[in-house]
Amino acid sequence: MKYKNIKQAKFLSRPNRFIANIEIDGKTEICHVKNTGRCKELLVPNANIFVQEIDSKKRKTKYDLISVYKGRRLVNIDSQAPNKVFYEWVKVGNLFKGITSVKPEYKYKNSRFDFYIETIKAKTLVEVKGVTLEENGAALFPDAPTERGLKHVIELSECIKEGFETYIIFIIQMKDVLYFTPNVKMHKAFAEALTRAEKQGVKIIALDSHVTEDSIIVGDFVEVRVDDI
Repeated sequence: MKYKNIKQAKFLSRPNRFIANIEIDGKTEICHVKNTGRCKELLVPNANIFVQEIDSKKRKTKYDLISVYKGRRLVNIDSQAPNKVFYEWVKVGNLFKGITSVKPEYKYKNSRFDFYIETIKAKTLVEVKGVTLEENGAALFPDAPTERGLKHVIELSECIKEGFETYIIFIIQMKDVLYFTPNVKMHKAFAEALTRAEKQGVKIIALDSHVTEDSIIVGDFVEVRVDDI
């Protein structure tokens, strides 16, 4: 996934979850934050960031916040990126072989899952989650309570009974993490549901990402740890 019109800037403050004040080209500007999570360990004053300049008269802000440096590690915080990079990765034959159909935003009963993937052997429902929180080498999700995420985990477990294969894919929006684990401290119910889901047959996969100032692509598989929850 490539971005156009990327510029370097400094993060100043975040008045609310949608807006950040940034310094760019010697001026203070308002920037749209493409992530409603907390990102408190990332969005700290004077953090080096990359923003995308958007030329549109319909917008209230001129920039979108795309990524931020945490030390030497560049972290993509665009919440729309995980689904896009997973789609790019899976459609060329990664993870599933013999794909005959890939349908994003697939409605099934009372739910809408990120992807329906059909192969010559199986019908699969996939939910993709973006991960931007890292602590001591561990990638953690969520960074804020997620009732929607909890609902998806429970529903994917139910879909197995109806003949689907089901996957939860955690796209870690950075490199150089040691493993992925659910964030018990932030949302215990989600962590417990994820553990139950794995025991019931939901496949849980974590993938890291190669992140540059103007791109993000799927990298390597990352160890998933849920057994100790």
